Amino acid sequence: MEEAEIKVSGRVQGVNFRNTIKSYCDTHEIKGYVMNSRDGSVTIVIQGKNDKIERFIAWVNSNPGFSKVSKVDIARKEVKAKYSGFEIIREGNYFVDKAKSLSRLGKLFIREEKVRPPAHIAIIPDGNRRWAKEKGIPGSFGHYTAGSKEHIIELMTEARNLGCKYLSIWGFSTENWKRDSGEINAIFDLIIRNVNSFNELAQQNQIRFRHIGRKDKFPKKLRGALIKLEKLTERFDNFNVLLCLDYGGRDEIIRAVNKLLKTGKKKISEEDFPVYLDTGGIPDPDLIIRTSGEQRTSGFMPFQSAYAELYFTDKYFPEFNAADLREAVKEFGKRQRRFGGK
Repeated sequence: MEEAEIKVSGRVQGVNFRNTIKSYCDTHEIKGYVMNSRDGSVTIVIQGKNDKIERFIAWVNSNPGFSKVSKVDIARKEVKAKYSGFEIIREGNYFVDKAKSLSRLGKLFIREEKVRPPAHIAIIPDGNRRWAKEKGIPGSFGHYTAGSKEHIIELMTEARNLGCKYLSIWGFSTENWKRDSGEINAIFDLIIRNVNSFNELAQQNQIRFRHIGRKDKFPKKLRGALIKLEKLTERFDNFNVLLCLDYGGRDEIIRAVNKLLKTGKKKISEEDFPVYLDTGGIPDPDLIIRTSGEQRTSGFMPFQSAYAELYFTDKYFPEFNAADLREAVKEFGKRQRRFGGK
């Protein structure tokens, strides 16, 4: 029995590297543990026969999974206490650990790729029901997976780490009222749970949440939860999340025009009009992402998105993760934005 302490540097945090390591070690009966380090590296301590350790080191050097290994430092040690299995040591609870690893990955990504991040990213999440159907499960499970707290926090954390200031997520459109009442109620229940859980997250990370869309048709419980979250976070400005619920682009413009009519103004300029939109005071989206392979915006922020870059991916939203968001931002960084000029 031998022991080795291995420090792996490179793109190894936020890419499921520790789980990949554990899977290998469990399969090959290697004992020890793996943990993230504050400098962005990963430390692995393993015990086993020398040939197994050597094969493990060679495997790590092969960039397993989504990792990109740049350096591997190895220190052989005397076995003083035997481990009973192989464990992942996390930093605090799951969400804290996930946030820290994604933060380090985001900083590494910016340094490596020299990406110009969009100030405002908007996501049109599509494909929840199709994803569930392909897996042979009820459509509501697609919504639960896509809208789970873990999934939304992962995307929020990644957007913030990439340098984005605003993230808009379209969770329920004005057309979605046509769906089955059971499906609508399931979506509302999920939104209420998430909105309530965001209170603590917002306080800890100085995140401002705003609702974009109508509130008048919502159940009283959901309407109250949204108002409470907006009020609680209105003084924060480190990062902004726009929850687009009962939102439709045409509906927004009609409501803005009605607001204008009440002012008695007879003439309005292009610069004045945005003040009356739901997004008044918020910069227009730079990048709009739509999942599931559909290549249209379905009326999402039609006035605000005049010069937004569009990014379409075939992935259904339940499986659209931090790595996919980074890929979209990377593509955005390659584009030349001329805003109608040369």
